[in-house]
Amino acid sequence: MDHFLYRNGELYAEDVSVADIAAAVGTPFYLYSTATLTRHYQLFDDALNGMEHMVCYAMKAASNQAILKTLADLGAGMDVVSGGEYARAKAAGVPGERIVFSGVGKTRGEVRAALEGGIRQFNVESEPELLVISEIASSLGKIAPITIRVNPDVDAKTHAKISTGKSENKFGIPISKARAVYAEAAALPGIDVIGIDVHIGSQLTELEPYELAYRKVAELTELLRADGHNIRRLDLGGGLGIPYTRSNEAPPLPSDYGALIKRSVGHLGCEIEIEPGRLIAGNAGILVSRVIYVKQGEDRQFLILDGAMNDLIRPAMYDAHHDIVPVLEPDAGVEQQPYDIVGPVCESGDTFAKNRMMPPLAAGDLVAFRSAGAYGAVMASEYNTRPLVPEVLAKGDQFAVIRQRPDFDEIINRDTIPPWL
Repeated sequence: MDHFLYRNGELYAEDVSVADIAAAVGTPFYLYSTATLTRHYQLFDDALNGMEHMVCYAMKAASNQAILKTLADLGAGMDVVSGGEYARAKAAGVPGERIVFSGVGKTRGEVRAALEGGIRQFNVESEPELLVISEIASSLGKIAPITIRVNPDVDAKTHAKISTGKSENKFGIPISKARAVYAEAAALPGIDVIGIDVHIGSQLTELEPYELAYRKVAELTELLRADGHNIRRLDLGGGLGIPYTRSNEAPPLPSDYGALIKRSVGHLGCEIEIEPGRLIAGNAGILVSRVIYVKQGEDRQFLILDGAMNDLIRPAMYDAHHDIVPVLEPDAGVEQQPYDIVGPVCESGDTFAKNRMMPPLAAGDLVAFRSAGAYGAVMASEYNTRPLVPEVLAKGDQFAVIRQRPDFDEIINRDTIPPWL
């Protein structure tokens, strides 16, 4: 569910006309709904009711500070994967004790910054990383709380580029080596082993892979406790998928996911962390773009938009589908026609959809890409010297620009010409 609905013949974000925002901000732009962010966070929080838990929002999905503060004010923690994300979370007012640091390549500088600024835990991904954290924590006179990310060799049945829990993936340590690595961690100075971390992928549409992974985690918990480790926290990752089309079968609900967690690891008495990102932010955002031209090709029509692959890379990168709808509601029964929907970047890969059935559109018309709130603005670039598009947040009948569009001077003046030129 989201809060982008037609009202009186035009698309609204909560109680704000999308066309009015476009007139004020220009196109293209990202637009988020506070009510949708709130509802989706609450679904996860409610799903774990009765268990000690923290919902740590995966910031990589959408990391604007306004989104972070909206969620943090509801009680969310944050899952970060870089020093920049850690700094963003702190800038948004999230205390260190509610920030989990994940990622396979934490640098010494990132580890030091997190230890100095406060951290809930490091999710450790390798033995060399474990040694670095121990060394830096000891040099600072601090104790680093850690979990170790185990790779359970479970097929998440998702896109190959977002699968993270199989043996050939770069993430975590093999679960078969876990007891030896935990023994090593327990012997190191500056380390407090508090739990286990697992994450098997993104955009999962079935619960079975979770159940397989979580049952392996439950077995490992019992083994590690028998070895003398005080395993008191389980970070179960995220990855629950969203429906990107209005017609396909809906992925499992957060309530079903919560029930699975309770029956697979609830008997262990551990605090539970989950790291949803896409399901909180995905349907909470749209990308709004304007038709520049309608071009008749040899055997097809092209809708050429002012939005491009640099603004929304998912279709080019993953062959991802996004529903694309006109901002002005078409008349009932209007005959649709096929379009290839493309952007202005000089690559054939700058194609959002082929042979997509749409109502007739003309230059100047607005369209909205649904389910664009996750991995949209955060993956955007300035390719072709195209400015990063604005981000806008709606709440009730209000909206605010939460990231401005830079002008060309701002972009170009970042370059420095060396003195010999």
